[in-house]
Order: sequence, then structure tokens, then C-alpha cells
Amino acid sequence: MTTQFRDAKRSEVDRVNELFVEMLRSIYHTEEVQGYENGYLERFFEDNEDRILVAEEEEIVAFLSVQVYRQEGYIYLDDLSVSEKYRDRGIGTKLISMAEAYAKEIRIPAIVFHVEKSNVRAHALYTKLGYLDHEDQGTRILMVKEWGMN
Repeated sequence: MTTQFRDAKRSEVDRVNELFVEMLRSIYHTEEVQGYENGYLERFFEDNEDRILVAEEEEIVAFLSVQVYRQEGYIYLDDLSVSEKYRDRGIGTKLISMAEAYAKEIRIPAIVFHVEKSNVRAHALYTKLGYLDHEDQGTRILMVKEWGMN
């Protein structure tokens, strides 16, 4: 089946939340995690530049939340989750590529995000994609990728 990539719809927030919980369980190796606070995802469907990008097959199998901080000059990638059985197929890479294209389209010169130090596979992927460790913040690392804007 072909994977479709697009912006999320407001009606899909429950599935996005399920994927968020799956991601947290995978990172922290515990069932004792909480999903998003009620109403948190609404910000992505208001009239602003923030987006949730999704990958869909028969259902949504991955998402990436994209928050635009125009004054600060960067996009923050808040959460990336690919359902376990869909990993290692390039879906996360494609979502990050879409976020980078979006940043360039709206003339934002950098993307930043945090990665948990325990998430070694994710850190290796982000490094391969050209992201650099910017700041060690205890249990996580702030990573950044910048490009010139002409």
C-alpha cells in the first residue's frame, strides 16, 4: 500500500494522541504515560502557521507536529511518532523532509527539536539528516539544522 502524506484534520486528533502515547511508551519503556492534555492539539487547527503532518495508509500511521516561531527564526518539531510496525520504511524521514520544505517555503532558516538521550536510534537518524547537537540538556539534546535564506 502507498503511504499518503498530508496535513492532519481536526477530526484525527484522537489517532494523533494514540500515536503520541505509543511513542512515549516506546521511549520510556513503561505503560504509565499520559497523552496530550485535553484541547492541546487544537492550536494546530487554528488560523496560524502551526501544522501536524501525517502519514496515512489504511489509517494514520505517523505524525509530526510543527510549531512556527517566526520572531525567533525557527520551526520547532515537537513530536514525531511512527507506529512500531511502520518503522524503518522512511516515513519519519519523509515527514521531517516535509517540515524542512515547509520551513523554506515560509522563509524560516532553521529547525530545532529535542531528542531524548535514551532514543539512540532517533539521534542517529537526525544526525544522518544533517542535524547537529546544539545543547546537552540533561536527559535530552537540543538539535538544530540551519540553512541560508536568500
